[in-house]
Amino acid sequence: MDRFENVTVVKKANVYYDGKVTSRTVLLADGSRRTLGIMLPGDYEFGTSEREVMEILGGAMEVLLPGSADWRRVAAGGTFEVPAGTKFRLRVREVADYCCSYLK
Repeated sequence: MDRFENVTVVKKANVYYDGKVTSRTVLLADGSRRTLGIMLPGDYEFGTSEREVMEILGGAMEVLLPGSADWRRVAAGGTFEVPAGTKFRLRVREVADYCCSYLK
């Protein structure tokens, strides 16, 4: 899906790591939630209370998922899933455009 229709966008930005990671929350008509964002180069750690699917729309990043010892490269068109109640690490070496879907 390359667009969302009939949505509500939360105006206030989500800003992390001194502005190196930003996103906007999109609320869909079915009650689901997504964030659309940009990550500048850097090393990051995030925690999630909900299961997430991260879709890389542009650029690339490396992800270290919970329970894994190996970093995995994910480029534009790729996705990865993060279990609820965990932390994951990212290494971003080029600007990355992403969409994060929160699953119940």
